[in-house]
Amino acid sequence: MAFDGGGSRGIKNDINVTPLVDVVLVLLIIFMVVTPLLQRGKDVHLPRARTTDASKMPDALVISIPADQSIWVETTRVEPAGLRARLVGALAKQPDRKILIKGDESLKVRDVRAVMADAKSAGARGVSLAVELVKP
Repeated sequence: MAFDGGGSRGIKNDINVTPLVDVVLVLLIIFMVVTPLLQRGKDVHLPRARTTDASKMPDALVISIPADQSIWVETTRVEPAGLRARLVGALAKQPDRKILIKGDESLKVRDVRAVMADAKSAGARGVSLAVELVKP
């Protein structure tokens, strides 16, 4: 295989795909790293429902209640006695912010109702429950 000097044959018409492959691989790595960070709150097994509310709440304050009944505000564990004070502080900064409660499917209603009562007494304008949509 000899290298072409480029003098007698003219312009080379081949497409160099190496830069394209490099860009695609970098984007793939970025998406693989960022995707797990998109989930907010503690990981819980959500109850299943056939219908959900169509409105999205991207700026909602996420309260997670896993099966062990611990309470998490975003990624911080909060004691039940300090939940109301934490919510008052968060809602003071953004009064119109909604609250999304992610309760594990194994919880009883009374466990989630206590958190909802604290959210209402802290001045929350709206409280929603997160569910997993079941496809028919």
